[in-house]
Amino acid sequence: MDYIRVTKENLESEHICCAISNNKDVQVASKKAWLADRFDEGLVFLKSVERGKCFIEYIPAEFAWNPIDADGYIYIDCLWVSGSFKGHGYSNDLIGECVRDSREKGKLGLCILSSAKKKPFLADPKYLAHKGFSVCDEADNGIQLWYLPFSPGAPKPRFKECARHPHTDEKGFVLYYTNQCPFNGKYVPIVEKTAADNGIPFRAIHLKTRDEARNAPTPVTTYALFRDGEYLTNEQMNDAKFLKIAKN
Repeated sequence: MDYIRVTKENLESEHICCAISNNKDVQVASKKAWLADRFDEGLVFLKSVERGKCFIEYIPAEFAWNPIDADGYIYIDCLWVSGSFKGHGYSNDLIGECVRDSREKGKLGLCILSSAKKKPFLADPKYLAHKGFSVCDEADNGIQLWYLPFSPGAPKPRFKECARHPHTDEKGFVLYYTNQCPFNGKYVPIVEKTAADNGIPFRAIHLKTRDEARNAPTPVTTYALFRDGEYLTNEQMNDAKFLKIAKN
């Protein structure tokens, strides 16, 4: 498998989301705008040359859009290999390149979000353990911070206090999200409209800056849905899925 690194120079011409055929779709446009502002902060987006869901995205942890304290580490935003790409060792390729690049840059190690049991859109804990990662912190909602230190004495990354006990003081549904995930450009407005059409209390909080994301009341900032103050899920949903949970 050959890989290509997406940069500011080739961002407009490269296809970054195989699930969206139109490169000018609002979802892709929002993601590309988010990426464009991150490259100068050291973000790396490495993807397969072949079109499909096979990529890794990582950034110095100081610039991560998550409430973590992990100075000196690289934070992996997303490691995604799916469909026909599974089972060929491509995840190993991508992690291996991230390790090589991070060591070359003098980093302390890698960190990434996961959970005790596999959750949608989070790294598989079994795979992380297989690659030598271990849990270094955990929030009350079961979201875990895993790390791979490059030396035994490296300090452990940790969640900021605001994310340790995910909770909001609002009644109804509250959604925190960023433009890091392209699908939010489509599905957040759908859920907003569905809630309004059905008289369901709902508020979407768009985290537009790194400071807002780093002080959010949730470890997962790409998509974090709360109901009556309690954390529900990081899984994006369409109108049918939202109505189903709203009626329960």
